Formats: sequence, C-alpha cells, structure tokens
Amino acid sequence: MLYREAGDFKTSYEADGQTFPIRLDRRGYYAILVMALAVVPFVLNDYWVNAVFLPFLIYAIAALGLNILTGYCGQVSLGTGGFMAVGAYSVYKLMTAFPEISIAIHVVLAGLITALVGVLFGLPSLRIKGFYLAVATLAAQFFLVWLFNRVPWFYNYSASGQISAPERTLLGYRITGPETQAWAVYLFCLVFLVASAWIARNLTRGSVGRKWMAIRDMDIAAEIIGVNPLTAKLSAFAVSSFFVGISGALFFAVYLGAVEVGEAFGINKSFLVLFMIIIGGLGSIFGSFAGAAFMVLMPVFLKNVLVGGLGWPTDLAAHLEFMIVGALIILFLVLEPHGLAQLWRMTKEKLRLWPFPH
Repeated sequence: MLYREAGDFKTSYEADGQTFPIRLDRRGYYAILVMALAVVPFVLNDYWVNAVFLPFLIYAIAALGLNILTGYCGQVSLGTGGFMAVGAYSVYKLMTAFPEISIAIHVVLAGLITALVGVLFGLPSLRIKGFYLAVATLAAQFFLVWLFNRVPWFYNYSASGQISAPERTLLGYRITGPETQAWAVYLFCLVFLVASAWIARNLTRGSVGRKWMAIRDMDIAAEIIGVNPLTAKLSAFAVSSFFVGISGALFFAVYLGAVEVGEAFGINKSFLVLFMIIIGGLGSIFGSFAGAAFMVLMPVFLKNVLVGGLGWPTDLAAHLEFMIVGALIILFLVLEPHGLAQLWRMTKEKLRLWPFPH
C-alpha cells in the first residue's frame, strides 16, 4: 500500500537494471534533487550552511571515496586525512600559481594529483593486505602530515605555517575568501557531490566495480578467473583518492578558508571518515550519504538540545558524542555489519509486503 511497484513493468534489461528500477524510488530521487537544487538555496542562512550542509556535502564525497576503496575493493585505509591534505595543498598551490584559472578546474586538478599520490601509496597493497595494509596507510597519513609541515614550499614559506585560500569567484559569485554567498558555496559543493555520486554509482555497477568486489571477496579466486589484481587495486586507490582529494580541496578552500595541516587533517580525520562508512554501510553509495549525515547532524543535535536546550556543559556533550559513536560502531559491527544502508533496504522490503506477514 505504501511502497509498491504494481504496474511498473520493464520491457528491457536496461530498464530492469537501472539504479532505481521502481518508479516510486525514481520519483523520490528526482524530488530530492529538485529540492536540493531549486528550493534549499533560497532558504539557507550562514549557520545552516556552515554547521550542516557544507560539512555534509564535503564529508559525503570523502566517504564515497573511502567506501570505494574499503567497502567495494576490501582495501583497508587509515590515511584518508593525509589524502585530504594532499587535495587541500594541491588546490592551494594551483590557486596561488594560476589565479586566472577557474576554481572548479583547480579542485578537479587537485583530485587528479591526489589520485596519483594514492596510486603511489597503494603499491604496497599488491603484496600486503588486512592489518598490514592498514598500518601502511597509517604510515602514509603520518608521512604526508609531516611533509606538509616540514617543507615550506607547500605553504609558500608562510611564517605561521598555515595556508589561506585566496578569493576566487565563479560566474561572478564569490566561492572562496571572505564574504562568500551561502547559496553559492552550497551549490558549488553540491554539484561536486552529485557528480561524484553519479561517477561512483556507474563505476561500481560496471565491470570495474565487479572486479573490485571480486578482489574484496576472495582475491586469489578473482585472479584465477582473470581479474588482474594490479589494475583492480590500483584503480580503486586512484578513484578513491580522487574523491578524497576533491573533498580535501573543498574542505580547505570553500569551508574553512585557512588550515594548519596537523589540526585539520590529522589522524582524527581519517577515523571520522572511517566511522562514517562503518555506520552508514560498507559497499553502499547510500551508506556513504547516511554515515556522513549521521556524523554531521549528531554533534549539531547534541549541541542544540543538550547544551542550548537543557544547559549541559559543552565538554559533557562532547564526551557523550564519543560514547554514542563508539557504542554505535560496536552495535553495527556485531548486529548489522552493513550499517544504516542495510536497515534502509530491510525497511523498504517490509513496506513492499506490508500488511502481509513475511
């Protein structure tokens, strides 16, 4: 009654295999997209953009990248923060060296540079996996942070060691620097998120995605049936690092404006994105969105309800946030390893059969 596909007939394999085969899902997707593009920009204010929408959009791109590597290809990575730093410092050097080029091109180029770095640090995955690969990517995290801290060329020999985004415009609207328009930066990040999700969805549903999942499930069997582990693993690192680099570039240039690498892209950032895909769901595009939304909205909710509404101390609310995240990670790993995405799939299946027993 509430969620049906009765009368929704398919006449081709393409129609049956599309991302949203049920008409109601497609209508809901288009409704959300129209609302995000045509309604939300007109009701935004600076608080909602800086506290909710920009962090969600940027972290969702990072979660997409890590989910491709860990969820789809099975390669554990703890270096997400370091690769975000590569994207941030790449876009900074490009913005200062080529001020006449569009900021959108700079962000894409920063993603490509990060993809090259990701392939370089992904080479150990050809010989090691599991815990040892996690340690290798953790070493990459610390090395990249150390590199950007110790080599003055990366921060243009600034005395403070920080990098600050120059003012840039796109189509006459300020995207970076002081006094940016809230709706403009929101739409700028939204376009990158929609494009990233579209690319990720098509890759994971195609032959490339099937190779990644074959390597994830059993790499020896995948190699026996003809999957090249070299191209499969390195392509996963490249695509993942590309998305993570874009998120790092947006995080620095559009969201923060000025960063210091140790504070903005430390190991905590890597764990934060990892927690997003664990809670949201490994191997799921929707899980990347759900995990990012949860990790962004929960601190805002606790701050407004507990601190603003009930008068709790700020530090107590922060400790409660850590406790909730830790408890949820344990619960999801034990009870539902596929996270919020699987709960959403189960809910839809129950709605399809309701009110009949199943």
